[in-house]
Amino acid sequence: MTNIIKLTEAAAIQIKNMMKQNDEEGAYLRVAVKGGGCSGLSYGMGFDHEIKEDDVHFEQHGVKVVVDQESKLILGGTTIDYKESLMGGGFTIDNPNAIASCGCGSSFRTVTNEGTPEEC
Repeated sequence: MTNIIKLTEAAAIQIKNMMKQNDEEGAYLRVAVKGGGCSGLSYGMGFDHEIKEDDVHFEQHGVKVVVDQESKLILGGTTIDYKESLMGGGFTIDNPNAIASCGCGSSFRTVTNEGTPEEC
């Protein structure tokens, strides 16, 4: 499974613009899942200049993406998009492994992190 995550072209364009604005050109986009949030897990995205030994890395639309081994299991099949609206723009994450998400949209739950969601 080389491309764990699918970046849409719109997301890639926005990520490249952000890299340029932050002098991070040449960096990797690190996508990860971490514990926390109302539903038990939350997404993390940021720029990284290092690949760790167990990381999976690939490139889509000119963006180099890195995912750690633990996150890889949860992120398989995920699509990251960028959408503009009258209120501004933002990234959307469509993860087929998420069975529930919080009303605030910042955390989610999978079969592997079952539990009672807390209030946002």
